[in-house]
Amino acid sequence: MSTTLAFIGLGHMGGPMAANLAKAGHRVLGFDLVPELVAAAAAAGVEPAASAVSAAAEADVVVTMLPAGRHVLSLYGEQGLLAAARPGTLFVDCSTIDVADARAAHEAVVAAGHRGLDAPVSGGVVGAEAATLTFMAGGGAEEFAAAEPLLGAMGRKVVHCGGPGAGQAAKICNNLILAVSMIGVSEAFVLAESLGLDHQALYDVASTASGQCWALTVNCPVPGPVPTSPANRAYRPGFAAPLMAKDLGLAANALRAGGVDAPLALKAAAMYTAFAEGAGAELDFSAIVRTLRPVEADPNGASA
Repeated sequence: MSTTLAFIGLGHMGGPMAANLAKAGHRVLGFDLVPELVAAAAAAGVEPAASAVSAAAEADVVVTMLPAGRHVLSLYGEQGLLAAARPGTLFVDCSTIDVADARAAHEAVVAAGHRGLDAPVSGGVVGAEAATLTFMAGGGAEEFAAAEPLLGAMGRKVVHCGGPGAGQAAKICNNLILAVSMIGVSEAFVLAESLGLDHQALYDVASTASGQCWALTVNCPVPGPVPTSPANRAYRPGFAAPLMAKDLGLAANALRAGGVDAPLALKAAAMYTAFAEGAGAELDFSAIVRTLRPVEADPNGASA
């Protein structure tokens, strides 16, 4: 069944996600503050909207993909999205934001007479383009059931994690694992280099032994062993280091708020913040390996 959706935020992730909804036969009204992004989405079958508010006024479902919680809350309230939407509209926020902001957004949605779901994603730009994302959803069972077919048009895996904010909680926990494991994998390769151990040899052992993990077998931080990893294309993002720094900042906030002792997570957050603000500003998060080497040259001949 075709649904009319408003899709607000057509950037690297939102643009292909909206396009995949259009490919699935839905009417998608897209809006972004950047005209070039709207034009790119239009070329992929998304119907340009004059504003976020005008799109929401026509939609059965409003999907947002925005940089931070303040943008979501402002768009919902101050900028009038909740007031413009028809009663009972389903609001699905796919942004990665603070758990507290996600819960506040849900409360605002319900207070305005609508339904809400937080549904952040994992899988990066490649997953957004290929419709292979994983969605982590937080909200009521009925809201999840209504959104699941739409999320399925944009992803391969859709998980109901619990009540409001649970999707965001799952996202930051997942990326905390990813960040710490990437740093560990990177340190192992740097140690191997110092010991004269070839990248491929380490990979062949660890990828089939207890060191196996996504950071190694999919997003390997050194050139060679995994041809599709960003390391083989000068660390052009996949998942950009500033986005990892953002997610780890959210995790650090939650850790401190909950009084959770997690020294590795806080160290990873500090490392990625420094990297994202410096040499890693336009690189994939796996390029963190560059900060760990005592010398600048990669043993496989690529720039470290």
